[in-house]
Amino acid sequence: MKKYLLAFIFGFLVCFTSKAQKFGYIDSEFILSKMPAYTKAQQELNKYTDAWQKEIETMHQEVEKLKQEFKAEEVLLTDEMKQKRQADITKKEAEVRDYQRKVFGYEGMMFKRRQDLVRPIQDEVFTAVEKVAKARGLQVVFDKSGDMVMIYTNPVHDYTEYVIEELGLASDKQNTAGNRTNSIIDSPENLPEVGETEGAPEENTNSPAKGRATNPAQSKAAPKKK
Repeated sequence: MKKYLLAFIFGFLVCFTSKAQKFGYIDSEFILSKMPAYTKAQQELNKYTDAWQKEIETMHQEVEKLKQEFKAEEVLLTDEMKQKRQADITKKEAEVRDYQRKVFGYEGMMFKRRQDLVRPIQDEVFTAVEKVAKARGLQVVFDKSGDMVMIYTNPVHDYTEYVIEELGLASDKQNTAGNRTNSIIDSPENLPEVGETEGAPEENTNSPAKGRATNPAQSKAAPKKK
């Protein structure tokens, strides 16, 4: 339901801005993937994540060891000793949960580390987008990688390449959406004509083969009735 609502809002905004303002869109994930600094930040963040995850796994193993020892020795313990051992296990479990929340919870260590590493790079991208928007006269710039569902995007409004150039990451091979293998954008030239059946070849007015029958059965003369 949320996606449909966002799609409706986006459609409304496009209709509104197309009349009053010039707009465009970018693919921030694609831009970030082209930035060596972002790749390095992600690698460093993965190292922190792996280290924290190992710590938590070790803590879980310690709790499991306490449980197994208690189960094996339970018949030999007094009620008072049982209560103490169970209290120790409960305390250890609580410590693991608290540490896990401290690391991976909302605004935890993971969140803050990501902010430290990735936020400056995102700010750099935002600055480049702002410069491109001003230079190209754009009043509205959407992010194709964001939560807003963009059902159809015309490549003519894609300013991703301009942002990449602004960041100094342009290469001989164009980075625009039309050259991405995972793109779902259809070029207007590839769309079938009205009334054209799916899979039928398009008529090329400049082709030497113009005027030839497309159906092999039509190329043969109809037999005369005897």
